[in-house]
Amino acid sequence: MFRIFIERPVLATVISVIILTLGILGIISLPISQYPDIAPPTIQVQASYSGANADVVLKSVVVPLEQQINGVENMDYITSTAGNDGTANITVFFKIGSDPNMAAVNVQNAVSRATPVLPQEVVKAGITVQKKQTSSLLVLSVYSQDSTYDQTFLQNYVGINLLPVIKRIQGVGDASVPSQMDYSMRIWLNAQAMDSYGLVPDDITAALADQNIQAAPGQIGERAGQSFQYVIKYSGTLLDAKQFGDIVIRSSARSRILRLKDVARIELGALSYF
Repeated sequence: MFRIFIERPVLATVISVIILTLGILGIISLPISQYPDIAPPTIQVQASYSGANADVVLKSVVVPLEQQINGVENMDYITSTAGNDGTANITVFFKIGSDPNMAAVNVQNAVSRATPVLPQEVVKAGITVQKKQTSSLLVLSVYSQDSTYDQTFLQNYVGINLLPVIKRIQGVGDASVPSQMDYSMRIWLNAQAMDSYGLVPDDITAALADQNIQAAPGQIGERAGQSFQYVIKYSGTLLDAKQFGDIVIRSSARSRILRLKDVARIELGALSYF
C-alpha cells in the first residue's frame, strides 16, 4: 500500500492536501472555550422565615416551593436545606448545556405559583432567585491591617464599593459575599419585661411595621385657591438605635407610654452572624 504513494507522488500530494484542508476546516468549526461547560447550570432559591425553626421552615416554605419547582424544563435534580435561623435554601441543578437565563426564568415562574400558599412573613421578606455555581472561580480577601474596622464594616464596604465594580467586568457572571453581615438594627427582647407587660413578639413586629415606614404626606394648599402651596416632609424610616428605642408600643389613658427601649435592647449590628 505504501508503494502506491511512493510510485505515485502526485496522488500522495493530492491526498495530503485534502487531509490538510479537512483538518483546517475541522479546527475552524470546532467550538473553543477557555472555560467549557463542565458544570451544570445551577439556580438557587433563598427565603427567610423570621423566628421559625427548621421543622417549620421545611413544612411551610421548602415543601411548597419544591412542589412547584420540581419538574421545570431541563431540570436534573434538586436539593434543599432548612435552618433553625429561619432560612431556606433550594438549589436546582439543570442538565449540562441548558440556558441558565431560561432556567432562572422557569424557576422564578414556579416560585411565583407557590407564593399564595407561603406565609406572609416569607413573602414580605422576599424570595431570591439567582444563578449561582457551586464552585468559585476566584476568591478575594479584604482585611484591616491594624484591626481598625471589624468584619461587618468590611463586608458593607465590599458590598457598596467593590462588588458593583466586579460585577460590571465583562465575563463575570456573579459576585457575592459568603455571609449576610450587612448593617441591620438588631432588637434583643427582654423576656421578663415582655411578660410583665403582657406583650408577645408579634406586638413588637406590628409596632415596627406601623411606625418605621416610608410615607407620602402630601401637600397643603393644593387646589384651595391659596397663594402658597407647601409640601409636607416626612423623616421616613428610622436611622439609629435611639429612634428605634422611641417607638411607642403601648399607651394608656393616663398618658403612660411604653416604648421599645423599655422592653428591648437595640443596637446596630450585622444582619446575620452565621
